[in-house]
Amino acid sequence: KSMNASATETRKFEAEVAQVLHLVTHSLYSHKEIFLRELVSNASDACDKLRFEAIGKPELLGGDSELHIDVSWDEAARTITVRDNGIGMTRDEVVANIGTIASSGTRRFLEAMSGEQKADARLIGQFGVGFYSAFVVADKVTVLTRRADAPAGEGVKWESDGKGEYLLEQVEQDARGTSVILHLKADEDEFLKAWQLKSLIRKYSDHVAFPIRVPVEKDGKPTDEWETVNDASALWTKPKSEISDADYQSFYKSLGHDFNDALAWTHNRVEGSQSFTTLLYIPEQPPFDLMMGGRDERKGLKLYIKRVFIMDAAEELLPNYLRFVRGVVDADDLPLNVSREILQHNRQLERIKAACVKRVLDLIEKLAKDEPEKFAAFCKAFGNTLKEGISEDATNRERIARLLRFASTGTQSHPGEGAKQNVSLDDYIGRMAVGQEAIWYITADSYAAAAGSPQLEAFRAKGIEVLLMFDRIDEWMVGYLGEYEGKKLRNVAKGELPLDEADKKKQEEVTKEAEPLLKKLKELLGDSVGDVKVSARLTDSPSCLALSDYEMAPHLARLLREAGQELPESKPTLEINPAHPLLKRVEAEADEAKAKDLATLLLEQAEIAAGAQLPDPAAFVQRMNRVLLGA
Repeated sequence: KSMNASATETRKFEAEVAQVLHLVTHSLYSHKEIFLRELVSNASDACDKLRFEAIGKPELLGGDSELHIDVSWDEAARTITVRDNGIGMTRDEVVANIGTIASSGTRRFLEAMSGEQKADARLIGQFGVGFYSAFVVADKVTVLTRRADAPAGEGVKWESDGKGEYLLEQVEQDARGTSVILHLKADEDEFLKAWQLKSLIRKYSDHVAFPIRVPVEKDGKPTDEWETVNDASALWTKPKSEISDADYQSFYKSLGHDFNDALAWTHNRVEGSQSFTTLLYIPEQPPFDLMMGGRDERKGLKLYIKRVFIMDAAEELLPNYLRFVRGVVDADDLPLNVSREILQHNRQLERIKAACVKRVLDLIEKLAKDEPEKFAAFCKAFGNTLKEGISEDATNRERIARLLRFASTGTQSHPGEGAKQNVSLDDYIGRMAVGQEAIWYITADSYAAAAGSPQLEAFRAKGIEVLLMFDRIDEWMVGYLGEYEGKKLRNVAKGELPLDEADKKKQEEVTKEAEPLLKKLKELLGDSVGDVKVSARLTDSPSCLALSDYEMAPHLARLLREAGQELPESKPTLEINPAHPLLKRVEAEADEAKAKDLATLLLEQAEIAAGAQLPDPAAFVQRMNRVLLGA
């Protein structure tokens, strides 16, 4: 530290802060009143931190143990002040928290915002940049703060117009905590009205667990007396009968920094050898960190112990595949001084985690059973995330599988139903023909590729339903599922098809008859195929690829290679339909070069239909043109 720490110094914001300020002030204008929600939320965090630190050091409270947040206004000076008697900040903490943006979350926020997306107000709070929303309504912001364990002479004043620089100064601060003073812009007078501030506090911050107070007015002027505006009790501790849906929704919005309602929630109290309360929400839309692939640093589930906020423990209390859940867990029996390390190996916590998983799966099952529209919205938003649970949570694998929905050849005849993913594995089993042993499916990288695959032809001809899976995760997920309700899941493109006696006999006859053609194709294609066989899958198309039971689907192999994974090269097995005119043409073609072109096209067509990448697209185009021109 420099010797003249008390002197005023001017510093520049970090580049990222300047960007965030610009984005926030320009994009939040239509939701400008959320500045109050964000400043109150920060003040509440500061009170939470002090309450937590005071467990080990009660002297921090220094005779002022009633933690609260005060919101006041001054019409003449045109200022609003949000003050808390929470933990407060040192000079270094002020610089770290306001002048720089350390969290990777903020960088991700910036990357997301600089794309096409219009800056979305619901992201602001999720990324810890809420403080800067003050600059939407203020052209100057002053912060006065003193940390609870610092002497009165070590107060800090921070001030900025949000244009790129800020002032820092050491000041005398009698009381601990932080005041944020907003000097309002010329056209923001609406926020200098008591009723407006009170209604915003009730709308956005009613469920903050500390009293939020405003001055009592007399003859239209604020006095020195204070009144509490919010409910100030922890919502989850109340009996369910006393909580309205509107209460649950407004608590969700302040908890999840969301403008949308929650889709559904579940609120439970467990008593017994271990007592805890859970209030868990499923959002309507994917939270932002989920869309950003937020498998790292997950947030959204707050752990309280006897109503003291301890930490965001989404990582410890929710498995990865339920990372979209938001909520609160309040445990009575955990020690208040828990750390992340303790949480990772704690038997009680394992039980709480199992209870959270059970509650969420119960809730999704209830939606599936009783609220089909909400369940459809859930599947659209989180269906793919839920699929990760098939590999991650062996204990609940069948429960999760029961909740998955797929498109199917069984619904394609209904107009408009085709691409809808609304068939469950139970629906499929209910429609299985007598004697059908397996649940048949196909994976592809789009609905059209799955529905149009030549490998479905024999199944269609026999009236066997096939599930169409076209989400990226499906091929990987089905590898872990294996079977459901005692029925094996089988890919129509893999392995041998089960044929009845008549079919088998026919297959053998056709193969025998086609021997010269098979030999000719093997010679023409040489090293580019592992084998050429007569297909039992095809009725209309000339050719398709067949995979062994353990081979990876070509479209997935392509994705993994694009992601830089080394995969062993496997040679495809080409299956042909000898009755097809194109194969008759290969058979009859005496010109070696022309026959090679035709044979190679049959292989390339099959590869394209299976979602593989052609190694040499230009050669394919030239070959196709030669055949079209009859050259």
